[in-house]
Amino acid sequence: MSNPTPRSALQGRLAGKVSLITGAAQGIGEATALKFAAEGAIVIICDINPTGIEAVVQQCRALGAEAEGHVMDVTDRATIDAVVAKVQEKHGRIDVLVNNAGITQDARLVKMTEEQFDRVIDINLRGVFHCSQAVAPGMIERNSGVILNASSVVGLYGNFGQTNYAAAKFGLIGFTKTWSRELGPKGVRVNAVAPGFIATPILNAMPEKVLDGMKARIPLGRLGKPAEIANVYAFLASDEASYINGEVIEVSGGISL
Repeated sequence: MSNPTPRSALQGRLAGKVSLITGAAQGIGEATALKFAAEGAIVIICDINPTGIEAVVQQCRALGAEAEGHVMDVTDRATIDAVVAKVQEKHGRIDVLVNNAGITQDARLVKMTEEQFDRVIDINLRGVFHCSQAVAPGMIERNSGVILNASSVVGLYGNFGQTNYAAAKFGLIGFTKTWSRELGPKGVRVNAVAPGFIATPILNAMPEKVLDGMKARIPLGRLGKPAEIANVYAFLASDEASYINGEVIEVSGGISL
């Protein structure tokens, strides 16, 4: 992954914003951490992969950013609360939360197990609830903050074999619409990004024939890049998006499932 060009920490669009990103050790989360670092944010990298966390922390620091990592499982509320408390004690606040952590466990409806369904819902939906509920009080107290949720085109249109994933990602749209109403009057903006098919480790395991079929359905004729999603997160986290609230921005190359 090519790193974004760093700006001065005093000049970046996210200068000094304490930004906690879940699932930040690879893929879109990693790209978002690097983009935020290049824009001057103080980047808090959270994931379940200690080795991946350290690698991204070092990349962020190489861009001139202040960065730290925390091992955090979004299904473990006690760990989330502990990480949030530690970050707030050190930095005094959390300005931006990017709820990026997510998995897939695909199967058709008649084949999907309860374990597959529950695991995806626990991480992709309930995990977002836990993280957002943990950081929201501090944002409300300061009358300032941004929460960004990682939805998907699958949450907008559905997709074959993804009952659990579609339910979770559609649920995040519901979170976004609801929280924007609840938290907007408190100075907290909540938005979602709905990526299309992005070249991440999740897709790398797919057969080439399947990937070619995906590309054929995209008017731009290619998969998206993680950095292209990170760019949208950075905009939504910045003051340039100060009047955007409750929106779901599709970043899919024009795909129609």
